[in-house]
Amino acid sequence: MAVSLLHEPGGVRVAQRRRALVKDPELGITGRAETLLYAAARAQLVEEAIVPLLARGEWVLLDRFVDSSLAYQGAGRQLGLEAVRSVNEFASGGLRPDRTLLLTLDPELARGRSRSRGEPEDRLEREEREFFDRTAEGYLELARSDPDRIRRIDAGRPEAEVLDAAWAALADLL
Repeated sequence: MAVSLLHEPGGVRVAQRRRALVKDPELGITGRAETLLYAAARAQLVEEAIVPLLARGEWVLLDRFVDSSLAYQGAGRQLGLEAVRSVNEFASGGLRPDRTLLLTLDPELARGRSRSRGEPEDRLEREEREFFDRTAEGYLELARSDPDRIRRIDAGRPEAEVLDAAWAALADLL
């Protein structure tokens, strides 16, 4: 079975350009504009890459999708889950993943891991802890509301255990 790995925002040329825009630490982008930029990148990715791959019978593995916008913009930016969901329902054409793996990690530990890469922080990575706390709670709310699709995995465990947990969370789909 063929599997295509894609990332968000990005994965296709137009979406990659939007990725650079939303991550640029020199830009001040409002929460609503940020939501729409992510949704526009997602719409392009869905139409240009995901739908054709699925039509060929391939599996698509994404590092993020609509749930990320719900957590980051809906909860983190405090725009509301339903408002952000509505925009993304349109952008994705209603496409929903069969399974979402939510890797949970203490926000401070996550920031430490991000900083250890030695790369400059992007616009989102420069946010205050409260933003990340709201985002993490948004993800947990999503997981509670859809436990059959969203499977939580403790990413603070050793890498091999996290991988084993991911495989176990996907086993019924394989």
